[in-house]
Amino acid sequence: MISDLVLVPAGEAPLAGDLVVPGPVRSVVVIAEGGSSSRGSTRDRALADAFHRAGMGTLLLDLLTELEKREDARSARHRFDVQFLARRLVAAIDWLEQRPETVDVPVGLFGADTAASAALLAAAERPQRVLAAVTRGGRPDLPYEVLQRVRASVLFIVGGEDETDLRLNQEAAGMLSAPSEIRIVRGATHLFHEPGTLEEVVTVARHWFVSHLENGRRSA
Repeated sequence: MISDLVLVPAGEAPLAGDLVVPGPVRSVVVIAEGGSSSRGSTRDRALADAFHRAGMGTLLLDLLTELEKREDARSARHRFDVQFLARRLVAAIDWLEQRPETVDVPVGLFGADTAASAALLAAAERPQRVLAAVTRGGRPDLPYEVLQRVRASVLFIVGGEDETDLRLNQEAAGMLSAPSEIRIVRGATHLFHEPGTLEEVVTVARHWFVSHLENGRRSA
C-alpha cells in the first residue's frame, strides 16, 4: 500500500493531501469538503477507509491552504466561490494523471457541502477522466449549460430534514443528461451529524463508486 502526504500543484498555491493507493487500484476517489474543513475530519477518514476496503485509491484533499482557511473563517470568501474550488479539483484530477500509480485510472469525486457544486463543475471540465461523482449535503445550483456537460454518473445524498437542499438537488438532477439518483437519508440535517447518518452516507457512496467506476473502466 502506498500512503503519502502530498502537495498538489494548484496554480495559486500547493494543496495538502493524503494519497492512499492500496495496491493496484481499479479507481481513485478525490474527497473534498468546502470551507475550512480539513482532510483530517473523522467522516472523511471513514469514507476513505471504506473505499480502500473496496479496492479504491483515495486522495483526501484540502481545497484551501492554511492561510486561506483563516481568511475564510473570517469572511467566507472562498467557500462559496464554486469556480475557485472547481479549478483546484481539476488541478488534482490532472495531477493524478501524472502519477504512475493512478495514470489512466478512472476518477470519482466526492464533494461535501460547498464543494458539491465544485465537484460537478470539475466533472464537467474533465468528462474523460471523471466517471462518477457523489455529493453530500450540497446545494448544486449550477447553470443548466454546466450540468448538461456532466457525463459522470451522479449520486446526490441529501438529509431528509433539509427541505431546501432536497429541492435544489432535485432541480439539479432534473437538468442532468447523465445518469443520476437522489438518496435521502432520513433524520439527517444539512451537516449529517445525527447518529447513524454518516454510516449510511459511507455505505451508499461506496456502492455508487464501486458500481459506476468499475462499469466505466470495463466500458473503456
